[in-house]
Amino acid sequence: MTTTNSQPMVQSPAASDLSRGPAIPGPVPAHPPATVGRYWLRLTIVLLVAVLAAVLIVTYDNPAEPGSRGFWTIVNNRLTSVATITIVGICHGVATVAFHSVTNNRILTPSILGFDALYRAVQTALVFFLGAGAVAATNTVGHVVAQSLLMIAFATALYGWLFSGKRASLHVLLLVGVVLGMGFGSLATFMQRLLTPSEFDILTARLFATMSQSDSTYLPIGFAAVVGVGFVLWRRRHVLDVVSMGREVATGLGVRYQREVMLVLVMVAVLISVSTSLTGPMTFFGFLVAMLTYQLVGTSSHQWTLPMVAALSVATLLSAYFVLRHVFYAQGLISVIIELVGGLAFLVYLLRKGLR
Repeated sequence: MTTTNSQPMVQSPAASDLSRGPAIPGPVPAHPPATVGRYWLRLTIVLLVAVLAAVLIVTYDNPAEPGSRGFWTIVNNRLTSVATITIVGICHGVATVAFHSVTNNRILTPSILGFDALYRAVQTALVFFLGAGAVAATNTVGHVVAQSLLMIAFATALYGWLFSGKRASLHVLLLVGVVLGMGFGSLATFMQRLLTPSEFDILTARLFATMSQSDSTYLPIGFAAVVGVGFVLWRRRHVLDVVSMGREVATGLGVRYQREVMLVLVMVAVLISVSTSLTGPMTFFGFLVAMLTYQLVGTSSHQWTLPMVAALSVATLLSAYFVLRHVFYAQGLISVIIELVGGLAFLVYLLRKGLR
């Protein structure tokens, strides 16, 4: 009897099955060579849509005389909005894809860890204890930095506590995040009921995500966060591919699973906290663009999903901003419409795919 040392290769799941998430251990699915050209074509189209939307936002319907001082003032204000939308879109898209990878579940979003509820609690506490004037008094770069650091410190402390010891569990982390989010939300609701009608109106306006009232002094903070976190995640994109397969497979392949998950969760916390501090909470936007990215790319390899989700997030937000602001004259409904579409997409995905 002859024996052979060759072992059967484990086949990766087909690209069409990747929308269900990693199901079996095996090599990270690479982008099929036959579809590389199609991928770059789609990415180019998405980038062109983003550039076109940005140009239209800056130049369309400018009431001032071209070349005048007022004209360039309006252009500068619109460029600030475009830059803010770009930063926020990249933050939500990249954070959601990275979060899906470490949780191995595509129905979850980073907001499940309580960032949105913590933001509402902080803003409500400012108005409750300091009055409505605190909203304007704290609308500074220092306040944005302090609020972002508070959210990051909260997330880091939570991750460090739950991931230390022998019973470290990602599922426990998610459950604790849900409970803390409910607690922060209940605390914010209790304080809101004790506010005067005028204070409540001012607070409500602050809690809605807004793109048109952004401040250019906040942009360096967001830009630094996007560049720093993006660089870290891109350098570790292949490690993320392995982590997305689960603890057992990642550990067997020599990856320090607990450390990598902790690092990615902190990076997600940085992106979401900065984005929320700049414009306010958006719960389902990241889920919406992540789902579209998986359909366009056809693979879960981060080498291809990260650039696509960043470009698609920016193109979606810029297009929605232009259409609602200059076509329907309903700029205040941008976050409402996006959250409505994202929520409907979440329900459709949940009904079709289940809890996988």
